[in-house]
Amino acid sequence: MMTLAFWMGAATAAENRNLAFDPDAALAFSQAAIGRPVGVHKLLDRSAQPFGLRQLHGRPVVLSMIYTSCYHVCPMLTRHLADAVDIAREALGDDAFAVVTIGFDTAADRPERMRMFAAQNGIDAPDWFFLSGDQQSIDGLAADVGFTFFASPKGFDHISQTTVLDSDGRVYRQVYGQTFEMPALVEPLKELVFESPVEAGLVETWLDNVRLFCTVYDPSSGRYRFDYSIFVGAFVGLMCLGAVATFILRAWKESV
Repeated sequence: MMTLAFWMGAATAAENRNLAFDPDAALAFSQAAIGRPVGVHKLLDRSAQPFGLRQLHGRPVVLSMIYTSCYHVCPMLTRHLADAVDIAREALGDDAFAVVTIGFDTAADRPERMRMFAAQNGIDAPDWFFLSGDQQSIDGLAADVGFTFFASPKGFDHISQTTVLDSDGRVYRQVYGQTFEMPALVEPLKELVFESPVEAGLVETWLDNVRLFCTVYDPSSGRYRFDYSIFVGAFVGLMCLGAVATFILRAWKESV
């Protein structure tokens, strides 16, 4: 059996329309993209203006590929992603990362359709870009991020994948499923935002490390919160150590 990597490298999406979708091969191809830089591809924003992903370098990017005529999977994934983005920005900051949704059906997913798709799914968040491109650009971008799609009688078969890019535009993590668990997306973003501060001083770096370890997911609320119990535990531990040290010091003085 041919591997997915061979399919993507040997033919365009149009030429692959008669090939069956192989979930295992799609997953392997997706995972192989981790660490890979995303190249330069010609894309258009909702206003039909040129847009380059490199202009988002300097902060993490959440990237999702959809097709606008999809009536179930893509809208569901996009609305769930919107919930996750809201939770992530609440925990990490409104401008901590950017979001990009890209239409891969080049025959239909033009700027106007991407604009309509955003409106239909209630996406009006800042720093969320809806992009389209020509076949060469979309095929190249899909290969870079390990995204698999094939034309099928129902439209397209494709992997349900959300990709997290680091601040240099490299694939950092893949998140799978239409309705993934919130930490699956927020935790890698938290790692990128708090563990790699850009030109931060000593105090800023220390604060970022505190936020990294103390910003925790609360399953009961489905949100992230700052866990003060870590500081309480540390304080109690220090008090206990202090008490033990005082006892030892007194015992030593009495024995002298």
